[in-house]
Amino acid sequence: MSDIELAFAHPEDRAEASAGAAPRDRISLRDHVVEAEIGAFQKERGHKQRLRFNVVVEVRPVTEPLEDDVDRILSYDRITEAIAAELAAERLNLLETLAERVAERILSEPAAMRVFIRIEKLDIGPYALGVEIARSRAERPVQRAGLEGMEAVHPLVVFLDNATIRAPDLSARLDRLQAEGLPMILTVGLPDLPRPLTGHKPTQRRVDLLAIEQNAWTLAARDPRCVVVATRTEIDWAMKRGQSVVWAPSKLVLDAVDGPKGTDPVGLALWLAETMSAAAMVVHGEVAVPAGSRVPVRRV
Repeated sequence: MSDIELAFAHPEDRAEASAGAAPRDRISLRDHVVEAEIGAFQKERGHKQRLRFNVVVEVRPVTEPLEDDVDRILSYDRITEAIAAELAAERLNLLETLAERVAERILSEPAAMRVFIRIEKLDIGPYALGVEIARSRAERPVQRAGLEGMEAVHPLVVFLDNATIRAPDLSARLDRLQAEGLPMILTVGLPDLPRPLTGHKPTQRRVDLLAIEQNAWTLAARDPRCVVVATRTEIDWAMKRGQSVVWAPSKLVLDAVDGPKGTDPVGLALWLAETMSAAAMVVHGEVAVPAGSRVPVRRV
């Protein structure tokens, strides 16, 4: 095949054209269409669009009789499950990120040696926009945090009301919490200052989340341990090192597939605690905590 033909060929043709002297077995998923919210542009937020997946996986040949046993092969279900799991994990901006994560999950399967993935958006216009990647186990060993074999970390999620943030003994309170030996995620509420009222729920939600983040930076000025973070990667990195962070909620909340719809700060903190499988949530101040928490709640 010419380079142009190969560039626009199905991933299965690319896999065959780039195979070595000893071609591997291949399994494929063709024209798998799902709906998901994805995209970096504001117009792509708030509604789903169709994505089409074409996936080819080169697998390690089975050296013993199959005996018609599905447990001895890489099942097609593992491919569709990898796609569904990554779409459910969080809202993404880029197809490139989604393709990388699906490839990584597929390559965590013992039989998978190389994967070709094409993902296309079908609803942008009278055409398909897409990305295609090829990844191999040899090129990128799987070391993703959160996959099997990694030790789980259960942090302490702490909600601080404004009186506690201003309290002269704030550092002493943090010392006592830190003495429990768990990494801490500090959360805050809305500041006491007035904020704009838009009269429009989607924009008001963003205004409120940004106001909470302003309060997070106010807390950061009170103690050097209070480092503001916004992404799950930053939180995971800090938790594995036993560090304390202050949560800026906008990114995680807005990108969550099944996240909280409101902006009640205590409700957001509780959602974070449940998402992070926290050991407990510690609440400062006379604030209402939503009922039905899946993590223990302690009041100070």
